[in-house]
Amino acid sequence: MAALLAATLSSAHAAIFEDGEARRAILEMRQRVDGLQASQQRSSDELRKLAEENAQLRRGLLDLQTQIESLRADKARLHGQNEQLLRDVGELQRRQKDIAQGVDERLRQFEPVTVTVDGREFQADPSEKRDFDSALAVFRSGKFAESGNAFSAFLRQYPRSGFAPSARFWLGNAQYATRDYKGAIGNFRQMLSDAPDHARAPEAALSIANCQIELKETRTARKTLEDLVRAYPQSEAAVAAKERLSRLK
Repeated sequence: MAALLAATLSSAHAAIFEDGEARRAILEMRQRVDGLQASQQRSSDELRKLAEENAQLRRGLLDLQTQIESLRADKARLHGQNEQLLRDVGELQRRQKDIAQGVDERLRQFEPVTVTVDGREFQADPSEKRDFDSALAVFRSGKFAESGNAFSAFLRQYPRSGFAPSARFWLGNAQYATRDYKGAIGNFRQMLSDAPDHARAPEAALSIANCQIELKETRTARKTLEDLVRAYPQSEAAVAAKERLSRLK
């Protein structure tokens, strides 16, 4: 009996011991599970945090990429604008150069030029030369009445011109050609008065005599021819004057 009681107590003690070990094991297991769950929770939180950070980083990278593309576009646009500005500046410089050249050319049209007519050198406005040449061209074309009008207009517009003696000479010739002998004599005499040393002065004197002959003023013509021979003895007009004097006697 005593042995049985001892065996029973021993068995109960062993069961109690085993039950305590199991509880400790369960507690430890629970602790481990709780630790693992806590660790998993931390890991999950960390993963979620990392995922959020990664998403933010991606958004940041996208924003940065967008900014880079925008900067590239701005750079390309600015480069294009710079090239256009360079072209505009070049075109403006060319236009300024053309304008300057045009102004210079227009100014040169009004600047006096040096001309030589009938052995005389003088300064004249381009308009004077143009009008004189135009009137002379009309005379040489045989339009004597028109050329007379042109030379008369020239003398009215440019009374002090260096062309004036020559213009008056050709005006006299145009009048002679249209049988306006008195008008021609007046212009030839005016030329001789204004420029007695002119290269065409002997011709003008001879033309006066020719007009006087046409007007039947023989005595006056003879005196004009004699004066011509005395004033311009070495001229070709003097040779012609001597010949005509011989015919008038």
